Amino acid sequence: MTAPFKSAHAAHPDWTRAAQDCMGQLGAIPSAATLGFLYVSDAYADELDAILAFFRSATGVPHWTGSVGVGVCATGVEYLEQPAMAVMLGEFDPGDFSMLPLMRSPQDFEGQPTTAYFAVAHGDPANSHIQELIDSLSARVSSGFVVGGLASSRGDVAPQISDGVVSGGLSGVLFGEHVKLATRLTQGISPLGPRHRITTANKNIVGSLDHRPALDVMKEEIGEVLARDLRRAAGYIFVGLPVRGSDTGDYLVRNILGVDPQNHLVAIGETVEPGDELLFCRRDQRSAEEDLRRMLAAIGPQLGAPIRGGVYYSCLGRGQHMFGAPNRELELIREVLGDFPLVGFFANGEISHNRLYGYTGVLTLFG
Repeated sequence: MTAPFKSAHAAHPDWTRAAQDCMGQLGAIPSAATLGFLYVSDAYADELDAILAFFRSATGVPHWTGSVGVGVCATGVEYLEQPAMAVMLGEFDPGDFSMLPLMRSPQDFEGQPTTAYFAVAHGDPANSHIQELIDSLSARVSSGFVVGGLASSRGDVAPQISDGVVSGGLSGVLFGEHVKLATRLTQGISPLGPRHRITTANKNIVGSLDHRPALDVMKEEIGEVLARDLRRAAGYIFVGLPVRGSDTGDYLVRNILGVDPQNHLVAIGETVEPGDELLFCRRDQRSAEEDLRRMLAAIGPQLGAPIRGGVYYSCLGRGQHMFGAPNRELELIREVLGDFPLVGFFANGEISHNRLYGYTGVLTLFG
């Protein structure tokens, strides 16, 4: 049986103490370890160069990928808004992966090799071309699948790791078709009613749904109590934009930014056009747990092999904010799939396939 990857995680105000703790947990470094995954909280953002140099020297692992996040996660545990790090040493044949250098614009992909099967990527949310970059990367991997997340930080700097510390674009790792893996996402929303066809819209302002005033449709579906005080719906009611061609009912979940009671308009966090579909949905703890369990039940058989390690990218709005208790989201993963090496972070947007999501969790397992 192939051995699991090595992983470790620790929290401490002094990054050197946390890093030394991680090295103690890792123990003997496997000679086959070729790729390191490193996620650190934004409290360590200014020291990321030194942290990366430490782990590269201490482990001898030549290649590294990762990101900064407001929170990081590991097997069964979440570190939110505290100085922490999570590290995993992946054992991949050197011919089965290559590093994706920093891409700041879609034109940067010109001339890049197109032989990869799958990509794990981290991005800078400040780059206005980030969706185009994700599209360009997806078009260059034969599976079409990119997974990852956008760096998150409470400061001005939100760097990523691609062998060195980088920022300003999209970077990561390209994997070949011989790497055994499986990936799925969970959204944690429950539709309140059926899909509606947008019949009038201007950019992100929805005027009518199914030829009826958009706000009237929204009030009917969210219920009388919330309709009387729409402020109570904030953070609870969202819109879902169905992903065309998805066979798993995926939605792009977007915030409701405001309403115009006089003109019966609804403003949402996405540009839409007449003919697009939209539904109203709620986000709560029960829906989140049920959808996470559904995803976990499906991904194990999809992998079809013992789990050697995994990466998980969750939204800043998830974690204890959505699940009601610290560590609950990561504990559910361990409860269903077992105790395996897992690292990741809480992102400012999650990447799955060729799309940028919000309020999702994206899990990728390596076998």
